[in-house]
Amino acid sequence: MKSRIAILAFLISLTLGLTRAADARPNILFVFTDDHAPHAIGAYSDWLKNVNPTPNIDQLAQEGMLFENSFCSNSICGPSRAVILSGKHSHKNGFMNNGNSFDWNQQIFPKILQKAGYQTAIYGKSHLKGRPQGFDDWAVLPGQGLYYNPDLIFPDGRRRIDGYCTDIVTDLAVDWLKEGRAKDRPFMLMVQHKAPHRNWMPALRHLDLYDDITIPEPETLFDRYEDNAPPARYQELEVDRHMDLNYDLFVDLTPEFNQPPSQKRQDRSAWSNMKRMSPDQLGAWRAAYAPKDEAFHAANPSGKDLVRWKFQRYAKNYLRCIKGVDESIGRLRTTLQELGLAENTVVIYSSDQGFYVGDHGWYDKRWMYEESLKMPFIIKWPGVTAEGSRSRALIQNLDYAETFLEMAGAPIPSDMQGKSLVPLLQGRTPANWRRSIYYHYYEYPSVHMVPRHYGIRTERYKLIHFYQFGEEWELYDLKTDPDELTNLYGRTPFSDLTFDLKNQLVALQQHYEDDSDVREMPDEWQRRMRNQP
Repeated sequence: MKSRIAILAFLISLTLGLTRAADARPNILFVFTDDHAPHAIGAYSDWLKNVNPTPNIDQLAQEGMLFENSFCSNSICGPSRAVILSGKHSHKNGFMNNGNSFDWNQQIFPKILQKAGYQTAIYGKSHLKGRPQGFDDWAVLPGQGLYYNPDLIFPDGRRRIDGYCTDIVTDLAVDWLKEGRAKDRPFMLMVQHKAPHRNWMPALRHLDLYDDITIPEPETLFDRYEDNAPPARYQELEVDRHMDLNYDLFVDLTPEFNQPPSQKRQDRSAWSNMKRMSPDQLGAWRAAYAPKDEAFHAANPSGKDLVRWKFQRYAKNYLRCIKGVDESIGRLRTTLQELGLAENTVVIYSSDQGFYVGDHGWYDKRWMYEESLKMPFIIKWPGVTAEGSRSRALIQNLDYAETFLEMAGAPIPSDMQGKSLVPLLQGRTPANWRRSIYYHYYEYPSVHMVPRHYGIRTERYKLIHFYQFGEEWELYDLKTDPDELTNLYGRTPFSDLTFDLKNQLVALQQHYEDDSDVREMPDEWQRRMRNQP
């Protein structure tokens, strides 16, 4: 009898111990934006020190760890998200460009977290089509979504919510933290903002923000791509030639606007969104922009002066959208504090890729060049990450799934292709940590007309192969040429280096089992090369 009681007591104590252990597992708050360039974050760069657009994100970096060499594996919205969910490169998870549909039936890390006892939720931009799986609660934007009065798709259907998208997504997340989650289970909450995606429509409260500031111009604003392979000259993402004054920069834009756009593949979402605005919203919008438009017409800039004007209008709207995101970070962290969750919640800030804010005269992303390849990754893990620490280890969005699973004590499937960042977060770099990252972009032909390419980036060098052009290559020494202005490929002093990097590139392709390249040069590119200088 006594032995039975002893055994029962032991089992009860073991069960209670396991419950306490489960309760002690960290919550995970993953805030994720669209197109936020690291160099537009104060903690990463002093480029915008007179603007200060990200005080809350900067504070997160001061309290945790910032990764200086964080990269995407495919610089485009949907594919980046698919890589994060699956822990696999695009060719393995099946979502290679925004025209694809994500297979939600496949293995993704939220499903594994659910099996491990976590409650999961996602609010905001999914951009993967289909009904999300692996989440106990969700509300996602259809496609790109809208900035003002957006529709959201909930498990029980689609409905419109009036307001500004960044605020709405934050409200949903805050409400779930306060009322929707199970208080006795750890959680993983993904808050995914549309901002600062094109067409860069700020909240009404931010429409006049930065009016009294001149945004510093990038040194490469007037880059002529003289030492690049042909793709850099035959794209459609220049502030000069491709950024539309009306549809992109809102000059004279009203719901009644009817002028044709300046380019074939014009994004008209801002104009469409205006048609959903309430009279009060539209009145505030026009009150802010009409005087600026009048000043523009009076000045009538042309040539480089017009490019400079367009850059200022664009950069300010972009940063105004980021201001809303930064305020969201502040609200979410305040909520964690109020609920007593801050000390056991990992908070991560990241974005799906980098972005061009006038760098090389461009906007958008897609390229393997640094501004679009780099993505922010800032994390505070109370009791684990050292405050104000920075890591120079090469990491990718490929690593997020494995990291979240190890944090939660959940199994990491052997077919995931990334590496858990947990050792780095603990302040130690494993001896076998990667020395290079692999990149592959597929979305062509498409908006902005950036051709398919793949490449390798080491700590110092980058080799890119634009394989739709046959043997068009670029090689950069990032130590001596961080702006990637001097292509070293084909120069005799660098032949051995090129040979070595090509071998490393092939080894990476074999390691990741990527045989997905398509080498033909489409007819449209041939026409463009014949007709343009």
